[in-house]
Amino acid sequence: MICPHCAAQLAARERTGQTCARCAHRFALDPKVHGRGMHDLRIRRIAERATDGGRLKVTLTQLWYLSRVSTVLWDAKPAHGIRPGVRWLVAAPLALLLLVTGNLVHGMAGAVAVVAAVVVVVVASSLRYRPAVRAWSSITPSESAFRQAMTGTWRTVYEQLPPGVVDDDPRVPAPRESGGGRREAVVLCTDHAVAVFLRANAVPARLKARLVEAEPAAAHEALADLPAGLPVVVLHDASALGALLAPLLRLAHPGRVVVDAGLPVSAVRTRRDAVHRISTTSTVDAADLRSVAGLSEEDAAWLAGGRWSPLAAVPPARLEAVVTAAVERALSARPAEPRSTDGFLTWPAEAPPKAGDPSRTKGTTAG
Repeated sequence: MICPHCAAQLAARERTGQTCARCAHRFALDPKVHGRGMHDLRIRRIAERATDGGRLKVTLTQLWYLSRVSTVLWDAKPAHGIRPGVRWLVAAPLALLLLVTGNLVHGMAGAVAVVAAVVVVVVASSLRYRPAVRAWSSITPSESAFRQAMTGTWRTVYEQLPPGVVDDDPRVPAPRESGGGRREAVVLCTDHAVAVFLRANAVPARLKARLVEAEPAAAHEALADLPAGLPVVVLHDASALGALLAPLLRLAHPGRVVVDAGLPVSAVRTRRDAVHRISTTSTVDAADLRSVAGLSEEDAAWLAGGRWSPLAAVPPARLEAVVTAAVERALSARPAEPRSTDGFLTWPAEAPPKAGDPSRTKGTTAG
């Protein structure tokens, strides 16, 4: 790897203890220790692009998604074969019966019975049982490993996170919204990392909007105490609950403009450079997604199978632009025509910032 201080090309023996043998300066990350792609220069480059040259502040979660080197997603597999207990419950008595028959019957018939008993045992032994496997996904490095490296080793060496990066750990006090005055819209955000990103960049204050953070299941209650005349922009993951959120809010608040600015599944389902993950708690039926959210059969089936894609994985500059456009459109929409605001967000199919990160996929995958 290259030393981030003196730019020397270091072999493994020249960077023992994460210290450069040439310049004697310590660095934070070593691919041999922290995993492929985890070294100081690469993380700095990704952070520089993510912050748009220092214009934006981004969260650790956003930086993690942009710094990933691989995403693996395996489809669920049904059980295959016969359980050993059931298999031998049948095979053992049959083999024993054939052996007894072979000992009692003389001649060719007895020999055939003995051979048949051996065949039964061999076949029963060779049949393997494979239990059902649930669908799962994995991102390298894992979120916990990335956070530990950045908030631990990186901070120890450089005394702070990379310039423009803020910690969105729920235990860390979130940035406060700046500015006062009257609010003309509501931004309902279901992703904590995205909410921290918006606050850190004063996006709600600039747009004269009030930011409300709530889980999809608590979104209705979160809007209960807000003025009925304020339009609502909904930000959510490309997930089953996210797809249903805006339609259900319109039913619950018929007099309010509700703009769905969440990540649409159609923008990420077939993209190999999007982050695809698996939810183990999704119980939404595909028929409900088609009828309530108006999704296509393919999109509904994808979400009903537990697939989802995080809003926090969207490049920060693009996310800021989408939120700005959504609030402006919501302010110009008429309450009598809430559905006319749907579909204006195109989420352009643009490749994420170049990080030189090859994606390694297995099964049905997306980088």
